[in-house]
Amino acid sequence: MIKASLENFIHDALLLAEIRQQDVRHLQRDILPNGVESRDEADVLIALDRAVPEKDAAWSAFVIQAVVDFVVWTSRPTGRVDRETAEWLVASLGCGTGPTAVANAIAFEVVRECDASDQVLVAFVMRWAAARPRELAFGREAASGFVF
Repeated sequence: MIKASLENFIHDALLLAEIRQQDVRHLQRDILPNGVESRDEADVLIALDRAVPEKDAAWSAFVIQAVVDFVVWTSRPTGRVDRETAEWLVASLGCGTGPTAVANAIAFEVVRECDASDQVLVAFVMRWAAARPRELAFGREAASGFVF
């Protein structure tokens, strides 16, 4: 279950078909001030990335970092991605059709930042990294290049 304020944000973004820099600031400061707190919240952000065609660069930076922080540092065991978490994350990021550039970057950054990751996630990263190396470079720049 997600917060009503996040549902409203999603509704507005889908209606406008865009996410602007001020929308990202509102999301970070008012709706998710403590970051992503559940898999449901992570899932809707990942899905929103896929569904909204026009997004400010701030969106990519925010969603990459927010999901990475949740998976690596909020979820248990801290700093490790177990099999169940890896399977959930791969399913959410891949969405049955393959990951977006942002989803690729999330997977890569999770593996890079955690102490240990289940082979399911590592295999996902390797498969898509070989196919889309430019998108991983984009993701790393986005994750580190925007300050709120």
